[in-house]
Amino acid sequence: MSGPASFAELLAAALIVLGAGFALVGSWGLVRLPSLMERLHGPTKASTLGMGAMLVASVVWFQLGEGEWTTHELLISVFLFVTAPISANMIAKVHLHRLRTGEASGGASEPAGPAGSPAPPPGSADWATHEAPHQGTPGDFAGD
Repeated sequence: MSGPASFAELLAAALIVLGAGFALVGSWGLVRLPSLMERLHGPTKASTLGMGAMLVASVVWFQLGEGEWTTHELLISVFLFVTAPISANMIAKVHLHRLRTGEASGGASEPAGPAGSPAPPPGSADWATHEAPHQGTPGDFAGD
């Protein structure tokens, strides 16, 4: 083992262990947290960070250990960091809409979690329902 190769191995191994730890915590949160809104944080925060650390470990290994520059990991990271928040936002919007209309979980209420009992959004919160704007509110272009 030479100096730069051993440093690359140690750095890549540390990043892989760190990434695996975050992915494990995110997966555990996805399985163990009681409500959908709390379960969203596992895969979108911790698991995304874990996968990012593992992808950085791959870049470090190929750059420092093999002397090659790879862009595949960077493209995967960009795709992952762009799609995870967007998909979580869409899932949260659908869930809030279903809570508001009373069709969430087949009519059954969600269990209370560590953050407290889930409450439906206030009656005037139309942002997730895809309703037409009410007359006289911002976004009502019919009155202009």
